[in-house]
Amino acid sequence: MSEHAPLGGKLLTKPFLFFAVLFMIALAFLATRFIFGLGSVTNLSDGYPWGIWIVIDVMVGTAFGCAGYAVALLVYLLNKGEYHPLIRSAVLAGLFGYGLAGLAVMIDLGRYWQFYTLFWPGFVHLNSVMLEVAWCVMAYIAVLAVEFAPTVLERFGFKNLQQKLSKVMFLIIAVGILLPTMHQSSLGTMAVVAGNQISALWQTQLLPPLFLISALLMGYAIVPFESILASMGLRRPLETNLLAKLTGVTLVVTGFYLVLRFGDLLWRGALGLAFAGDLDSIMFWIENALFVLPILLLAKQSNRNNPRLIFLSAVSLLLAGSIYRINTYIIGYHPFAGGTWHYFPSVGEIMVTVGIFSFEVMLYLLFVKTLPVLHRA
Repeated sequence: MSEHAPLGGKLLTKPFLFFAVLFMIALAFLATRFIFGLGSVTNLSDGYPWGIWIVIDVMVGTAFGCAGYAVALLVYLLNKGEYHPLIRSAVLAGLFGYGLAGLAVMIDLGRYWQFYTLFWPGFVHLNSVMLEVAWCVMAYIAVLAVEFAPTVLERFGFKNLQQKLSKVMFLIIAVGILLPTMHQSSLGTMAVVAGNQISALWQTQLLPPLFLISALLMGYAIVPFESILASMGLRRPLETNLLAKLTGVTLVVTGFYLVLRFGDLLWRGALGLAFAGDLDSIMFWIENALFVLPILLLAKQSNRNNPRLIFLSAVSLLLAGSIYRINTYIIGYHPFAGGTWHYFPSVGEIMVTVGIFSFEVMLYLLFVKTLPVLHRA
């Protein structure tokens, strides 16, 4: 008998229908965007060529999607499979996070019909960090699909194909660990290119490793966040023992991130900007307070067996990583031309972002109820 099983049950529940309504509202705004252009829905401008569709749906969305990457590091490299019960749901979260981030990029492209130029040799610029990110993200979506394939094959009884795939899965997993390492760091490199248009509180040559480590933290955080919500909402036993061990790993990585973050600020002499009393400094302290909070909550070993504290710590890390990316690309971004450019997301931008996340929740409910994703209770 498989150690995973479909949850079963009714699909068209009240939560599912609620998220479906939000998704339909987003589709209405998207129809306007594709018919009349970006300007009809967004508040983007020459000063702010990117907004929350890129920063939240892509920068944050792919970091949420690092659950599969983060857990794969533990399962296959560091602890000989102890966290294996968590891997399928983590890979599913990664597939949704990256797949919908790819959708968000298509929505944000002004000339989306020219997407094919990414693959056309005459248009390819091999020195472009954006090209590397685009290629890596597309490749990683394909890798996640292959990693998730055994779940589908098991559900429909293709055991022979599942066994054949398992023999080469170690190669797929190796590529799946390499690709996020490349493009998550490159998301930080894209901000480095912006130079002193980004506040020194965030602009640093260490943005690539900082983005990678924070994405890893968000990947570790999404696992208990998703697991505890699924246990509560779908009436399943809590996986407290595994989650408690995972929080120990998360705290070590968080501590390393904070040492690197503040050490860099001290080395560059930029920490004084954190006491300027402006919006940048306020958001800086909110961001880092949220990184510190999980350490305070879970410093005691006994607290790591408390599902409530584990959940609060996961939420804190997810918010911290999200705000770090928002601060880097929006709050701390000050375009030239005398500071005359301003940006605040429009209702349409907000609703499309909410709709994309709602669609992800709908897909999650569909998959866990019909496929053997969750560990057998």
